[in-house]
Amino acid sequence: MSELIRQHIKEQVAMLPHSPGIYQFVDSNGVVIYVGKAKDLKKRVSSYFVESRDHSAKVIVLVKQIVDIRHIVVDSEQDALLLENSLIKSLQPRYNILLKDDKTYPWIVIRKEAYPRVESTRQLVRDGSQYFGPYGSIGTQRSILEFIRKVIPLRTCKLNLAPHNIAKGKYRACLQYHLGNCKAPCEGLQTEEEYAESIALVQSILKGDLRPVRNYLESEMMHAAEQLKFEVAEQYKQRLISLQDYQAKSVIVSSKIIDTDIFTIVQEDDNEAYCNFISIRHGSIIAVQTIRMSVGVDTAPEELIARGIEHITSEFNHTLAKEIIVSHIPTTSILFSGVVFNIPQRGDKADLLAFSQRSARLYRAERLSRLATKSPEKHADRIMEAMRRELHLEREPRHIECFDNSNLQGTNPVASCVVFRDGKPSKKEYRHYNIKTVVGPDDFASMREIIERRYMRLLSEKAELPDLIIVDGGKGQLSSAYGVLKRLGIDKRVPIVGLAKRMEEIFYPNDPEPYYLSRTGEPLKVVCHIRDEAHRFGITFHRKKRNLTFINSEISQIHGIGDKSRNALFKHFKSVSNIRNASYEELSEIVGARRAQMIIDYFEGKLSK
Repeated sequence: MSELIRQHIKEQVAMLPHSPGIYQFVDSNGVVIYVGKAKDLKKRVSSYFVESRDHSAKVIVLVKQIVDIRHIVVDSEQDALLLENSLIKSLQPRYNILLKDDKTYPWIVIRKEAYPRVESTRQLVRDGSQYFGPYGSIGTQRSILEFIRKVIPLRTCKLNLAPHNIAKGKYRACLQYHLGNCKAPCEGLQTEEEYAESIALVQSILKGDLRPVRNYLESEMMHAAEQLKFEVAEQYKQRLISLQDYQAKSVIVSSKIIDTDIFTIVQEDDNEAYCNFISIRHGSIIAVQTIRMSVGVDTAPEELIARGIEHITSEFNHTLAKEIIVSHIPTTSILFSGVVFNIPQRGDKADLLAFSQRSARLYRAERLSRLATKSPEKHADRIMEAMRRELHLEREPRHIECFDNSNLQGTNPVASCVVFRDGKPSKKEYRHYNIKTVVGPDDFASMREIIERRYMRLLSEKAELPDLIIVDGGKGQLSSAYGVLKRLGIDKRVPIVGLAKRMEEIFYPNDPEPYYLSRTGEPLKVVCHIRDEAHRFGITFHRKKRNLTFINSEISQIHGIGDKSRNALFKHFKSVSNIRNASYEELSEIVGARRAQMIIDYFEGKLSK
């Protein structure tokens, strides 16, 4: 930022009023890159230009790009929120929280027309129709529609049932009328008032209240029975059975929880967050939705959840319940009048909160799985960038090498090196090491030997060094390995970390305190995969070497069996037990007839003793 621009911004900030309003940051191209709201414009905007350790990397980058500031003063914080939301939608500033929901959810719509149809739709059109949902899956929506059509006779045709068309007798009753699924309003056999009563019952179902429908069906069944219309009474009885079946299948939360909404935020990285919304009416879940949000400089979950609530209430015309269960109290909670926000710690409400968070994580996992299938390159790029940020690296760890020592009570010490490329195992580059210079169970010395052998060779061959070294062990193992890197002069070129027994604990050189990785983030999963692979590879080699040592010690007692024969026997039979149980013919194929007979005589002699 040049001195001229800095002075210009300083003057603009000095002129800002202590009033509520919105502010816009503009870059050198005249593009608005951020829109924000403030209760006090001067205090809020000034905070960006004061050096602070609390500023995130995104805020620091944002401030460097600002060349101009615009502002609009409004009467209240509520007005500031509404204006900010409008400007964000129209301008799509780069550094704002942007709603990126790329999934079209199913809705149930009651059309605004004469004798309204009740249908499925994925398009919200502001035409006066009533929309209910959104539903988390098409299966849920279809089951509700199917239930409605079973218990309430409604038209499904697309005829224009304007009163003058019905009066002219333009239409004839279709098959649905004769099946009892429609009362033929097209022929005037059902008045608009009677049809409106049926629509009112549909509305109560879609709002989660089944009591009016039950009362209606029971009343009609009793009335038909009193008039000796037993076939009609049987129809209403079947509809009551359908109602009971539907109620049994519906998601009943709790008889104590009547009306509430749940909003949770799940944020696994700095770029995206997921807001899950659940609506409960009359004890039943009637809507579930997750929206994806692109995180700007406002990374606080309190700000993210406020955006999510504002988006859902405005875009989907949702009326909030009196009590809102949330994972974080939204920053603008005071603007949602008549609403109480609650973060429950135990009981049914806490269970609902956990269910909402699981739903958001599941949505995220499914989306990332689809992305990984469609574009493996982009998936790898995203994971590598996430690891770079989480592990505080200067470059993406495209090439990772992990080391693990393995010994059993000091015997047969070995080590393994596994290599990962773009987050995936590169097994052709795996290496085993026999410990040559260390006597006894000294893991620190073993680690120094292996690190030195590995990287002295890479340096002598002028081969590619890794982007990250992981040592399976705590501070001691890390210190041993880091000391070798310093002696080789590559400690500044290759970052190294130690992975403690608690998987989420990472140690850095010269830092006594561990750094904790996010337990739900992908970097931890990749690191654990690498560590498990190094452990598996090392244990496999160690087991083979142990078996070979035991075979050698046993077979070496057989006169006439040399090293070459012993190695051939181990390679083929794997264990002493298999050699002992092998037939003469099987042994002859490996070591010849004379040696085969020697082996058989040796084991038969031991057996007879």
